[in-house]
Amino acid sequence: MTTPATNPAPYKKYLVIALVAVTLLVLLFVIHLVDREPRTDDAYVYADTIDVVPEVNGRIAELAVRDNQAVKQGDLLFQIDPRPYEDALARAKASLVALDKQIALTQRTVNAQQYNAQSASAAVERARAAAAQAADTLHRTAPLLSQGYVSAQDVDLARTAQRATQAELAAAELQARQAAAAVSGVDALVAQRAIVEAEIAIATLNLEFATVRAPFDGRVVSLKTSTGQFASALKPVFTLINTRQWYVVANFRETELRGIHVGTPATVYLLSDSGQRFRGTVDSISYGVLPNEGGIALPGGLPHIERTLNWVHVAQRFPVKIRVENPDPELFRIGTSAVAVLYPGRGSDAGRH
Repeated sequence: MTTPATNPAPYKKYLVIALVAVTLLVLLFVIHLVDREPRTDDAYVYADTIDVVPEVNGRIAELAVRDNQAVKQGDLLFQIDPRPYEDALARAKASLVALDKQIALTQRTVNAQQYNAQSASAAVERARAAAAQAADTLHRTAPLLSQGYVSAQDVDLARTAQRATQAELAAAELQARQAAAAVSGVDALVAQRAIVEAEIAIATLNLEFATVRAPFDGRVVSLKTSTGQFASALKPVFTLINTRQWYVVANFRETELRGIHVGTPATVYLLSDSGQRFRGTVDSISYGVLPNEGGIALPGGLPHIERTLNWVHVAQRFPVKIRVENPDPELFRIGTSAVAVLYPGRGSDAGRH
């Protein structure tokens, strides 16, 4: 008796249906996961940088760093020849010493002039008293002439004495005014001393500026000079990366920004070593990017992010700046490609497992 062959068609149909159902479930799970934990590989490492510029002109006498070297805050970066500034400081200090001696000498002269003025003032008082006495004598003597108690000669002598004392008083007053005018003082020299002190302060500051030290822990980059090169004030010598804090700037679609705020936990890793994960938090979210349609021209400084599809309208992306906790100083370099995952709506412990 022959057994009829089993028809495999229904089983294949059920298998296809099951695969489709599993695929849909996986797709829904991925969409749900992406909505809960936005992720992007359009990210890069960033750190703050400064241009290291001298504040005085001079030839570089010592270059204490090399390109790509790590430095600590306070380390010597380079030394500009200090001799011109040392000479300027010594000259200003010598000017102050000479001016102090001149002030002391002038003060002694002023003291003598003041003594002369005081003496002249005393002479005026004596002359004024003598003139007053002579006038009183004349006033008492003149009426006695008509009564015969005094002679005409006595009256003439009294009148002459009165005129003489008046002349002496006028001379004494003139001498007193001249003595007072001669008291010049040292105000001008004292004002000049303030100018010299300001010159000393500037010379001291310039001498300090000749020594350039690291303002923070960092790494030297773009060093293209050497000892002996003339450095001009306010012109960069090299760039210093601030390695005290590293960031990852990740570009997220505008539809993913809902629920993301400052402090949102994040996990990042670098493509140079995808095996290491680094925790972080959102430091800030950009409030402007440069549009690339409609002919709108905005001032420079706004981020310009290319859209990958030109034939359909895609969501704009905005930079999200993530502060990285405990970054590996050997891995983090500005511009390194990175991947970032955010955990909106979670506590500060999210993404730390």
